[in-house]
Amino acid sequence: MNEITVTMVDGGIALVIFDDPERPVNTMTPDLLIAMENQVVPLMDDPEVKGLVFLSAKPDTFIAGADIKLFIEADDPKLVSEIDGAYSRVLSRLFENPKPLVAAVHGAALGGGLEIALACHYILASDHPATVLGLPEVTLGILPAAGGTQRLPRRVGLVRGLDMMLTGRRVRAGRALKIGLVDEVVTPEGILERAKSVAGDLVHGRLKRPAPRKALLDRLIGLPFVRSMVLGKARKTVRQRTRGNYPAPMRILECVDLGLQKGVDAALEREIASIGDLMMTPQSRSLVWLFLATQDMKSDTAKGRPASERMAVVGGGLMGAGIASVSLGRCPVVVQDISSEALERCSGQIKAGLARQARAEAVTPEEQERRWSTFTTTRDLSEIAGADLVVEAVFEELSLKRKVLAEVEEQVGPEAVYGTNTSVLGISEIAIGARHPERVVGMHYFSPVHKMPLLELVAPEQAAPWAVDKAQAFGQAQGKTVIRVKDRPGFYTTRILMPYLREALFLLERGATIEEIDGAMKDFGFPTGPLARMDEVGIDVAAQMSRDLGEKYSQRWGPGHDTLERMVKANFLGRKNGRGFYTYPAKKKKQKKPNQEIYSLFPERQAGTRDPALLRDTLSLTMVNEAAHCLQEDVIASPRDGDVGAVLGLGFPPFRGGPFHHADDLGLETIVSRMETLAEQHGPRYAPAQMIVDMERQGRTFFV
Repeated sequence: MNEITVTMVDGGIALVIFDDPERPVNTMTPDLLIAMENQVVPLMDDPEVKGLVFLSAKPDTFIAGADIKLFIEADDPKLVSEIDGAYSRVLSRLFENPKPLVAAVHGAALGGGLEIALACHYILASDHPATVLGLPEVTLGILPAAGGTQRLPRRVGLVRGLDMMLTGRRVRAGRALKIGLVDEVVTPEGILERAKSVAGDLVHGRLKRPAPRKALLDRLIGLPFVRSMVLGKARKTVRQRTRGNYPAPMRILECVDLGLQKGVDAALEREIASIGDLMMTPQSRSLVWLFLATQDMKSDTAKGRPASERMAVVGGGLMGAGIASVSLGRCPVVVQDISSEALERCSGQIKAGLARQARAEAVTPEEQERRWSTFTTTRDLSEIAGADLVVEAVFEELSLKRKVLAEVEEQVGPEAVYGTNTSVLGISEIAIGARHPERVVGMHYFSPVHKMPLLELVAPEQAAPWAVDKAQAFGQAQGKTVIRVKDRPGFYTTRILMPYLREALFLLERGATIEEIDGAMKDFGFPTGPLARMDEVGIDVAAQMSRDLGEKYSQRWGPGHDTLERMVKANFLGRKNGRGFYTYPAKKKKQKKPNQEIYSLFPERQAGTRDPALLRDTLSLTMVNEAAHCLQEDVIASPRDGDVGAVLGLGFPPFRGGPFHHADDLGLETIVSRMETLAEQHGPRYAPAQMIVDMERQGRTFFV
């Protein structure tokens, strides 16, 4: 396997070209390490070589980091550290050698790819939107371990370097130039010639190696109290953000601190020693599994093809605008609404979104204009004629959705797919009376659409396979991870969410406080607690969902809780009017506070507090149990789909892998025991799903 080609050009400049012939992108593999040892390191001692330029032959990738699939195979932390150590020492040799090294970065330079660039003395980046740079290892539960924790802060400053490493944040070329991560930005067409010219200038002294740009704070980092202040603040932020659930961020801070106090060499050895242990942690294993699962799902291409001629969105509200925004660039989009004001707001949101993308260099100015030119709005429904995909995004009201479907069918051909955006209403119910019910599917997007990565594709029994395939293909073209679910009340995500939210109300009645309940689930790993989540959704919306699904599953869930209904009557609507389970001050900088008036809505509320572990168990196992019921009823096709859907759609803690991975980790025997105990104490709604009981008896797990 030839992953590196070395070509000599005029002036003694060696072009080191990365090109893995067996992969669409270049990745950091043991084979690449061997190639660097055998082909690149000897160039350091070759008198004919005066300077080096590193570049890629791939059309949109420099080096996209490590081959993540190898992480799954790794089971020996010492071997992982040994391989990483070899990489780290090769890059140190490059960085410390006197010959000028230039990185010509076009496309993604992530993880180890950026660490190779950081080992060079001059970094060029192309101004193409595909060029992104970052050290995202923390998102996989590990740390940059080939010099990244040392060389990145020394290039961009401690504060910016920590921000990039602790969040996994990626930057494009323009931003990278502003912060000093790259030294020059050029066109993709001119990057090679400019790189050769820079290398020659460095060799002959016509250009000096750039000195790192240092803000005042970074110039004072050598002072112990300044260093302590910056790192102390970073540790506090990490603890608040992770609540102790992710070990990698603290390891990154350890390495950075060690490098500042005892020097780079000591810190590099700490990086190497840390990587193997981190890769074996349950957190990293779950995060890696989740990454690979989502990648596999994106490659599960549907038989159909994305609508390529024209897409229509009916409903110009927040969801409609979001759906339109992620569709632009794939095909022309028309948004229809009866309200001129709604269409005006929708246009403003689309235009502002495109401007943000251009400022972030996600699209070129030319592409921004092209996309805007393919977007139109109209009050006239006849103008959606010719669309081969229509996504309806009107209010969650059955009669309204049926009315819109009937009107749309008057305008479009029989092979146009009709996707209704709903989180609760049955697709088959919406399609009653439709001329072509076989082309009606559910396309459940999550808010905000441009940020939430999941699309829940609901396939009712009467839907034609071609229609479902076409909707899936278009969702994938929008950049969404798509899970297919059956048309059952609540589908999958809403169905497993609702018992979890309802359970929080029962726990309030049993004596737990608002802070205890939400705090327990944030400690568990959710980004927000169940009560705060209902505030965000809107108490009136949550009440409607609870009522609708509660009626559908009353036999198993038992009687519902009327607290949400009483909150609506008391005008506690959540964040939308500043009063819900929390009160929200008008000034955004002030913190929300638990609403003490809520407790008066529980006349039979018990006294005392609850054990945080018991709260976490009760709430999380309620969701796990409902997920098992969904799998048992074939609502979802697999535990993989259930885990990905819960993490990407509901914020189930990624480091736990999803409800099914969490069940395996906890042990099905433990789950059965705890659920049966809860059922004895509080009623049959806690009874474990029969699937869990059967699997526990058979010694099986959801994942091998």
